[in-house]
Amino acid sequence: MAANGIVIVDKPQGWTSQDVTAKLRGVFHQKRIGHGGTLDPMATGVLPVFVGRATRAVEFFESAEKGYEAGLCLGRVTNTQDTTGETLEEHPVTVSRADVEAILSQFTGEIDQIPPMYSAVKINGQKLYQLARQGKEIERKPRRITIHSLRLLEGEELRLEVLCSKGTYIRTLCHDIGTALGCGGCMSSLRRTRAGCFTLADSIPLETLIAAEHPEQYLRPVDSLFADLPAVTLTAEQVKPCRNGAAIAMEGRSRCRVYGPDGEFLMVGRFRKGKLWTEKSFFEV
Repeated sequence: MAANGIVIVDKPQGWTSQDVTAKLRGVFHQKRIGHGGTLDPMATGVLPVFVGRATRAVEFFESAEKGYEAGLCLGRVTNTQDTTGETLEEHPVTVSRADVEAILSQFTGEIDQIPPMYSAVKINGQKLYQLARQGKEIERKPRRITIHSLRLLEGEELRLEVLCSKGTYIRTLCHDIGTALGCGGCMSSLRRTRAGCFTLADSIPLETLIAAEHPEQYLRPVDSLFADLPAVTLTAEQVKPCRNGAAIAMEGRSRCRVYGPDGEFLMVGRFRKGKLWTEKSFFEV
């Protein structure tokens, strides 16, 4: 039986998100695999991977909030905005922890952020990192993002805890904080602690998945992604029109998870004008 579901991978350092999905295609013997939210090679942590029919749910995950812990290196500016890049500037650091904490409020809430040159953002059909590797730098328009919370963690090293919206570059956040402090800065480490409803507590080390005799045991059902939606169970008579994409006469509010009488997850539905409509189906054809 083909593998279907969501596996929460604890991505190791040095792997790209595409490396992980390529490896898991072999692990699960499944060609249809995609990930939810790219992590840079130097980053570790929560990487949801969608397997089989679950890939139909990736679009619902694109706007999920993300949580991170990031190392902040002050006094150094690099071309990649992290410590893996080429050093462009170095400055003495005279600021204190209190100075760092005091400036964080400037970066909380809705802010504009300019995507870094070393990113997969496309401008005129070309990815920025491809231009950057050619030694080119072009003008980028600011993007509106939201930093829901930002605080300095305890300890001798400067580490930030960030909860943010889709599209936030933590490297750029570190760079911009360093600029605001007057000494420059870059990101020294990054660990994603949360992606949507999934946390590090849900994640499985990639090496565990690779070594597992039965890796499918780590797959979560696709409806776990929609656990915050109310559940609706159809009668046997209602299942057929549901499978045919027809609306079902039913009162309700907003969206819901829809199941058959046998407990099979059929779709995410949406109520409108006294009917239940298919938003996205997940049943096996």
